[in-house]
Parts: sequence; C-alpha cells; structure tokens
Amino acid sequence: MVNEKQVLEIPYGTRDFLPEEAAGKRAIETKLASLFARWGYDEVVTPTIEYLDTLTMDSGRQLTPQLFKLFDKGGRTLALRHEMTTPIARVVASRLMDAPLPLKLSYISSVFRSEQSQMGRQCEFYQAGVELIGSTSAAADAEIIALAIQSLLQAGLKDFSVCLGQVEFAAGIMQQYRLRENTQRELKEALERHDLVAYDTTVKALDLSPAAKQQLQQLPVLCGGVETLTKAYASALGEQSKRALDSLSALYHALESYGLAKYVRFDLGLIRDFSYYTGMVFEVYTAGLGFPLAGGGRYDRMLSDFGCACPATGFALGIERVLLALERQGIGAPAQDKDVYVGYGAGKEAEAIQRATCLRSEGKVTELALLPQTKADAERSRSEKGYAALEYIA
Repeated sequence: MVNEKQVLEIPYGTRDFLPEEAAGKRAIETKLASLFARWGYDEVVTPTIEYLDTLTMDSGRQLTPQLFKLFDKGGRTLALRHEMTTPIARVVASRLMDAPLPLKLSYISSVFRSEQSQMGRQCEFYQAGVELIGSTSAAADAEIIALAIQSLLQAGLKDFSVCLGQVEFAAGIMQQYRLRENTQRELKEALERHDLVAYDTTVKALDLSPAAKQQLQQLPVLCGGVETLTKAYASALGEQSKRALDSLSALYHALESYGLAKYVRFDLGLIRDFSYYTGMVFEVYTAGLGFPLAGGGRYDRMLSDFGCACPATGFALGIERVLLALERQGIGAPAQDKDVYVGYGAGKEAEAIQRATCLRSEGKVTELALLPQTKADAERSRSEKGYAALEYIA
C-alpha cells in the first residue's frame, strides 16, 4: 500500500504557491514583463530541458554537481536548466544570428539547481531577467543596471542598494604584483565566496613587501560611494586596473543621467563568477536579507563558446527573493483585486449569468455563485472570499 504521507509530500527544495502567494508572484511577473517590453526587450521561452553538453560547455566540472540530470531514449544526457543566460546564448547563436544588433531579449522562467535548501533559495526557483547582446558600450551596461533598479521599484521595493564592481580591477591588482595563476585563482575564489578569512590568510603567506600585502588586503574592503573610485585609483598601478576604474566612472555618470545613481555603491572586491564575467558586475541587496535579490554583469566570452563571438551584458532577479523582501519590509506583494461576487435567488440563475458576463466584459474580477443563495448567505460568501462588492439577483 502506498504510504499516504509520501503521496502528500513534494520533492526536496520545491514549494507550493497557495492562491494568495501565486497571485502575488503572478502580479510581479506581469509588471516585469510589461516593463521589459516598454524598454524594447522581446521575450523568449526556451526548453526546461537542455543537453548537458550545452549547459556545461564553459565550466562543466564546476556546474555538474548542481544540475538535475536525466537521459533521453537515445542515451544522451540531459539536464534541467540551472540559469537562463546559457540557453539564450544557444538561441542567439543558432536561431538569431541574422537578427539586427544590439539584440535585446527578456525571460521569466523557472530554473533548477541541486543544492542545500535555505531561506531565499530552493532547488526550483523563478527568475526574471534580460540579456543585451551586441554592444560593448558603457551605455549598454548602464541600461542593464537601470532596468534592474526599475524592476525592483516596479515590484514595490523601496529600500535596496546596488553593489557595483569590475572584475578587471581585481585581476589588474593581482597582475601588477605578478602573482602566480594558482595564487590568483585562490584569491579570486575567496572573493567570490566572500571568505575574507581565507583571502587574508593567502595574502599573508605571499612573498611580497608589506606595502604590497596591505594593498591586496584592502581590495575586499574598497567599498562605498563615488569617493571609493578616487581611493582605488591610488592602488591601481597597472593599466588594466585603471581602465576598469575608468569604465566604472563612465557607468556611474550614465546612471546619474537616469536619476538612479543614488541606489549605487561601489564594491571593488565583488567579482561574482570570475570565469564567467569579463567586466562590470553587480549585486542588489536589501536590509534584513543576507543574499542578493538580483545580480548580473558583462560576459563577453560566452557566445564565443557557441561559435558566435559577440559581447553581452545582462541581469537576473529572483522572484521569490523579491517576494520575501517585500514581506520583510512590510510592503506585501501586489494582490489581485476581487471586485464583485454575484449571488442569486431560486430561479434567477440565467439573469445572474448575464450580469456576471457583463461585469467581466467591463474588466471586473467577478465570481458567480454556483447555487441559489439567500442574500445573507451570498453576503457571507462575499466576505469569506474577499470580494469588494455583492450584487444579488432576487
């Protein structure tokens, strides 16, 4: 006999969205879809399942433990998509090669990662985001950050900050001290994990002058407002780091033109996935949550792996994380209005149907009773179901 408890369980790392939660999720997704369209981004929908080789083309050994894998009838290994940038890169390289550039694409999709479930992180979760393909300009990066900020504002959030970095700054600092590749990798991995203890331990063990060690130790704490760039220029002895700071300065001025620079602070130790990103990177945080609501950056090499060398930049935000942030800030997710409950007495079903049809054609959210009711019972149903008004056909 099948265990009843097992029948009612759902897989680890997944969740049900009950009606109120689902309505809030859908309301945010609808707002974001409309916003992306207004900014000129066309939606794409890709398969939930991709070939494993496609998803791991650039970093297979690092990603494979996170992927949910399965096999098709021909024996080829498939996997559930773990993010959306790689599938979109495949679409661009295979189906949109002749599209005019820059190409602006958006998505709202579920993604899957096999990892420890915790607050704000599930094995199945929902993302919304955009990819801007075909431009290397600061204007492209500024548009991506501006759209990320507007997305969170559109969702209802007010209190958040964008932490902005540039992977070439950290790389340039390490290069100027001629650190060995394995040492650079250790330091970058520690920065990516935000493991300052491991980073500091590695720096202290280096055969460098005290001044050089001090500069490297300052890297993870080069954070703050626009004055951080001025301070960072003093550490940037090499051209690579100086160019990175120049690009951040240009990006900041562009965001000033959008009127959104007030949301931005600099974090020059932020590199995210250093093997993936090639320029500016950012993460969005809000008080009370220890994980980013959104993140993105420039990734100019990925499309080359698909035989279509083309610069690109983009961002993704977590729908559940935004819902959690709204709850923590006491804002609440947008809810669907319930306008009219239509009740009716015995023999009045046809009239009630006609009235409900009319209300719906006017755009009103309308529920029609399925059986005759007294007016008192109809009023009780209206109240229990949360409708604003009752129309009763007697």
